[in-house]
Amino acid sequence: MLWSERADAAQEALRRHYWNPGIAMFNIETPCPNGDCNTIFHYWWMAHAADVLVDGLLRTGEAVYGETLAELHDGIRRRNGGVYPNELYDDMEWMALAWLRAYEATGEEKYKETVHILWEDIQSGWNDHMGGGIAWHKSQLAYKNTPANAPAAILAARLYRCFGSAEDLEWARKIYDWQQRSLVDPATGFVWDGMNRTGDGSIDKDWKFTYCQGVFIGAGVELWRVSGELGFLVDALRTAEAAKAELAADDGVLPDEGSGDGGLFKGILVRYLAELSLASEEAARFAVPMLAVNAGVLWDAGRSAACLFGTDWSQAPADPVSLSTQLSGVKLLERMAVLEKLGFADHENKP
Repeated sequence: MLWSERADAAQEALRRHYWNPGIAMFNIETPCPNGDCNTIFHYWWMAHAADVLVDGLLRTGEAVYGETLAELHDGIRRRNGGVYPNELYDDMEWMALAWLRAYEATGEEKYKETVHILWEDIQSGWNDHMGGGIAWHKSQLAYKNTPANAPAAILAARLYRCFGSAEDLEWARKIYDWQQRSLVDPATGFVWDGMNRTGDGSIDKDWKFTYCQGVFIGAGVELWRVSGELGFLVDALRTAEAAKAELAADDGVLPDEGSGDGGLFKGILVRYLAELSLASEEAARFAVPMLAVNAGVLWDAGRSAACLFGTDWSQAPADPVSLSTQLSGVKLLERMAVLEKLGFADHENKP
């Protein structure tokens, strides 16, 4: 199948150009002679790397993905001082989401143990500053943002689905309610980034990122799945429409948000747009064409000869190419492969 073959090529490029067996993690850019580029430990990038390995494993069943996941799980722990928690609540949420998917895909108990360790730590970030919400950083408890809350709602809902604890569902609802009340524009559904960053209670409405839209869409979809309440799905679709109107170009292509952390942002949005596509016919009619446009542009114009992807999906990247941007490209192609397998190709060209 076309998109599965393209996802294979992207995954092979990820392995060939970024995997570093000496540290059991991915290099943070390529080229990276002798691993010299790894001056910073990008913890949350490694969580997204684990996520795309799960994508490959679920799509192909090939043992190499499971083997690399196991190595990466150990490599991250070693690099993080022998433990999984760190100082950033949003980072830990991404790590927990990745290893929960890995546990579901493999049944490996060590991944489940990692998730529960992280989830216990994440819950400690909730406090009464700004009316609730999970803090962004353990040293900055009064700063609340979407990256520390919407992924936590996704995680809590998925934990409830997997293990059936009513307490996790309560957490998912509580976090979602705070997020919607505090950081979603009631007029449009567009998601703001954060509040009280400078200590004056103000909201960063000018920080407009695909990341924030993606995680709120994901939270709505996951809560709809576990509750059956249509309002969550309505919220998710409304935010998806606002994201396209506010952030996409006239042709529907998502923006260049830079390398570094920003290189992951589009990948987060496309992952959860794909989840939204699976929720209803109406959602598929909106989201699948948007995903298909971006995937087509990425493959036709944004791919290097080595199948590497940069910050701008409409042009091939120059060296060095960040791991973050490569992961976003892989995510998009993996999501298209899933949609193709499930028969969504007939939605690709519909307005």
